[in-house]
Amino acid sequence: MDSMDSAPPARFHRSFWTANATELLERGAYYSMASFVVIYLGRLGMGKYWPSTLNSLLWTLVYFLPILSGTIADHIGFRKSLLGAFVLLAAGYLLMGSPVWIGGAALADKATDHVTAPLWIGASVMVAILLIGMGGSVIKPCISGTVQKTAGKRATLAFSIFYMVINIGSLVGRGTAYVVRTHYTLVSIFGVAAVCSIAAFFTVLAMYRDPDKDLGQPPAKPKRSIGRILLDMFLVLRNARFTLFLLANSGFTFLYAQVYNVMPLYLEKVLEQKPPVDIYTMANPFTIVFFQLAITRLFGKLKPIVSIVVGTVIIGGSMSINLVPLIMNGGPRATVWNLLPLGSLFIVMTVALVAFGELFAQARTYEYIGALAPKGQEGLFLGYANLPMAIGALTGGPVGALIFNEIMCKNAVKQPDGLLALDTAHAAMGWGLLMGVGLVSAALMWLYNLWITKSPIPRPADG
Repeated sequence: MDSMDSAPPARFHRSFWTANATELLERGAYYSMASFVVIYLGRLGMGKYWPSTLNSLLWTLVYFLPILSGTIADHIGFRKSLLGAFVLLAAGYLLMGSPVWIGGAALADKATDHVTAPLWIGASVMVAILLIGMGGSVIKPCISGTVQKTAGKRATLAFSIFYMVINIGSLVGRGTAYVVRTHYTLVSIFGVAAVCSIAAFFTVLAMYRDPDKDLGQPPAKPKRSIGRILLDMFLVLRNARFTLFLLANSGFTFLYAQVYNVMPLYLEKVLEQKPPVDIYTMANPFTIVFFQLAITRLFGKLKPIVSIVVGTVIIGGSMSINLVPLIMNGGPRATVWNLLPLGSLFIVMTVALVAFGELFAQARTYEYIGALAPKGQEGLFLGYANLPMAIGALTGGPVGALIFNEIMCKNAVKQPDGLLALDTAHAAMGWGLLMGVGLVSAALMWLYNLWITKSPIPRPADG
């Protein structure tokens, strides 16, 4: 009874729980405004293409910069890095709302096709996006690094809690933003984001300690300088196998980006006057929270490449279901249960299916990259595992806007209520094109895997 084997496991350190509380607030901040960025910028007078392009830049910064910001955090410490990051985030969110709050700009009821915003508004938004992108890129390596360092022998449990907190933060942020913006105005979502960031700053200031200090260990010395990171990037991208994998896998992340680009535009310009995009996109974190364990248990033994291909097929298929409302009586604006348009219901279903695709593909991507990396360079290659997300985000905004405006909305007729009546053939072509991206990406991934399994494994690069 008194043996060490029967002793209860050690509790997680305080920094573990503080890091998770901080992550919840940061995710709440980000997702309180993420679903409405393209709509807000459109109503601010940024035209047809700038909203998606700027939103694309924001996501790219968040997923690409951790390659650099993680090393900076190692040099100056996680606590100082987090404090600085939340100052950047709060400033960025406030600056996003400043054209309305300070500059007196008025939000239009619907976005216009032409750029009407003055240059100073565009400059303010650009600086705000840079601040949010830089701040957000620091959070990821600091929080995940804290979880890893304080997990001890319970890494699986620790990261399960961490992943659950991310999705809870996403739900709380979207829900809070919905309540606030429906009682006030759309721009107040950036107020919610700023308040969450300020709360996170004081949480770190009052409670967070660098994990090495919390564990009573000497601070770990950073392994790489910024210069070394840039050199390593060339080393990684010089590997043809890994570069081809990034390109093949970016099709998945390109489609994921449409949850925050094409779908908000489709909802607001085609389906509803004031769509609750934040509520509709809750289908993503809800699906992950409720089905993550079941998918892992039922399909966790699939080979990583098979799981990635299945996830990519699912996300491609999720786009195709939006063809159904186009051919049904009443079209996509036909009301379902007197609650919402049929097209909106299918958008919600699309977002949920995208989450299923994530559950199959995203987690297994890290496992596949680890196996793909040359022996002795696994850690180096895994450090660049977010590059497909950055590539997908970088292309997803402008290309998604192009597909929506020039294909889906071609020959569309503006109705008296300001919404567009789509030409069925062109709308179907747009959704079919998005589906095709997923199916082609899945096929390329499968062919790529066949190629590398038949090719000899290259020797690790010297140095």
